[in-house]
Amino acid sequence: MSNTTKTLALAASVATALAGLTTVAHAQAQEKCFGVSLAGENDCAAGPGTTCAGTSTVDYQGNAWTLVPAGTCAEIDLPDGRMGMSLEAVEAAGFEGLNRDLPEGTDTSVLMPVDGA
Repeated sequence: MSNTTKTLALAASVATALAGLTTVAHAQAQEKCFGVSLAGENDCAAGPGTTCAGTSTVDYQGNAWTLVPAGTCAEIDLPDGRMGMSLEAVEAAGFEGLNRDLPEGTDTSVLMPVDGA
């Protein structure tokens, strides 16, 4: 194997390794954001009344979450003054989601009250 071939192989290996690290860093820079999913577009294990990805039935369902870039949850533009809330903020308040835009019959005892809900 010539020195040029070895250099190219090493460069390709380094580039592949760096690309993998970028992907891992990007995946880690996500957070769960409650109340921003459109109906049927939530991510998995969304909370009471949902079982897995795509099971929310109401737009902006308060107990359904979607992964968003870290630090952007509260800044997402939603209609009628609604705001998203990160998992950390919801759990810090002792709840499992937002009491807003829920399917009929949802147990709200574990959901955080929201003004105007």
